[in-house]
Amino acid sequence: MNLDLLINNLTNPALLFFILGILAVCLKSDLEIPPGSSKFISLYLLFAIGFKGGQELSHEPISGEIVWSMIFGIVIAIAIPLYTFFILKKRLNTYDAGAIAAAYGSVSAVTFVTAVSYLEANELPLHGHMVAIMALMESPAIIAGLILISFFNKKDDEIKRHVAIKHSLTNGSVLLILGSLIIGYMASAEQAEGIKPFTNDIFKGFLAIFLLDMGIISGRKLKSLIVEGWFPLAFALVIPIINGCIIAVLSGLVTDDVSNRFIFAILAASASYIAVPAAMKIAVPKANPGLFLPMALAVTFPVNITIGMPIYYMVVNAISL
Repeated sequence: MNLDLLINNLTNPALLFFILGILAVCLKSDLEIPPGSSKFISLYLLFAIGFKGGQELSHEPISGEIVWSMIFGIVIAIAIPLYTFFILKKRLNTYDAGAIAAAYGSVSAVTFVTAVSYLEANELPLHGHMVAIMALMESPAIIAGLILISFFNKKDDEIKRHVAIKHSLTNGSVLLILGSLIIGYMASAEQAEGIKPFTNDIFKGFLAIFLLDMGIISGRKLKSLIVEGWFPLAFALVIPIINGCIIAVLSGLVTDDVSNRFIFAILAASASYIAVPAAMKIAVPKANPGLFLPMALAVTFPVNITIGMPIYYMVVNAISL
């Protein structure tokens, strides 16, 4: 059964389009998604997930489990940068260590979207409060990374840090998914039905095209990572799997729901390649984006959507037995 799940994931059309994107780069093809179209699709995916999450949340009474789950998510987003920073600092400078730690403590909205598709394939529901938790986990990791860099580099510019913290809290992806969540929560079932063809029916098609674009970008970024040596590559391969498996187990402290625990695992395993790079560009220009960006996008993202998700799902189910 476990092997069947892995095979099913590896033959998922969305994942195969991602592989096609990498293959296009290897073959030096001129295949590409126009930047404007790519941005629109990413905004659409965030909107659809947020809106559907809001609809689900409107049917969920606010319980102690939901409150504890939100606290648990924030704790994860702070704890991961704290421990990974000191691992990274053994080999890298403080700026790069802090930026990478922030990236791996924060979350990838696209990985989350892909995980939602994985849940649907396994006939499991996405609970609305997990969308809110995903959005809540974006900023704490960025702030933790900035504090770590500040502590070990006393000469950092205070103004830039404040600007970056504000940016992390008003980041477009966070604002859109939270706004869509609230709108979905407020909308009645009849009102939501009117836009269901847009939020549900075309979702997987747009996800496949978006992952094709991610594959092309990943293929281009991977080359810049290889020249940095084995350590960043090993970190990007191993740490996410460790984080995901640990949280798949520990999430049982706050929820017994299999889909919630799976989402917690994938959030802990994912790494931000949108919000964190934008914040670090403002606050820590000395951090090397040619390092933390391809680590998150070209290594961790493919690992999570190919072998990571089946592993976390198996761990959650094994612990639930």
